Amino acid sequence: MTYAVKELFLTLQGEGVQAGSRAVFLRFAGCNLWSGREQDRAEAQCGFCDTDFVGTDGPGGGKFADAEALADAVERKWGEGRDARLVVITGGEPMLQLDEALVSALHDRGFRVAVETNGTLPAVAGLDWVCVSPKAGTDVVQRSGDELKLVWPQPGIDPAELESWDFDHFLVQPMDGEDGKAATDAAIRLAMERPRWRLSLQAHKVVGLA
Repeated sequence: MTYAVKELFLTLQGEGVQAGSRAVFLRFAGCNLWSGREQDRAEAQCGFCDTDFVGTDGPGGGKFADAEALADAVERKWGEGRDARLVVITGGEPMLQLDEALVSALHDRGFRVAVETNGTLPAVAGLDWVCVSPKAGTDVVQRSGDELKLVWPQPGIDPAELESWDFDHFLVQPMDGEDGKAATDAAIRLAMERPRWRLSLQAHKVVGLA
């Protein structure tokens, strides 16, 4: 299988339970909720996306012929040492491309494999960490995992309903946009009113990391 990768880089995880962890970020190209083109944003199922996932022209991006080639590229980005190796696979929507062959190749190189998905496609087997970020109006089939990250506010999503899903951690994260203060206030209010939820902030944007 050929993999289309938008970008591949070494950084610190900026949000969620694993925030602050050294990680290789592997961003696949493509998504099933939006084309990534601004002229299509109004009709997108996820109209607030803040990520460029179109093409393979980002840092470290490109086409990779097979799982071994892509896993080798991830290992090169990590560099020396095998302690606490972590790769975070995201998109776009990573489940459009991620398969068991790549998960296995990354495990062979000592990586814990984490994924960030919109949950509309089932997670591939063998993952070490599954983070689902549901989008209003979509059919979420992946209702179990390690971390549920709710971007807030989103009309059409009931946090109380999400609490019946099988996740170890429930996080609420302010929606990035023009009215960030209002979104932050709304996220804080949700966490205060429903204590199962914890506030998550995008620390990588605060400190200027990619």
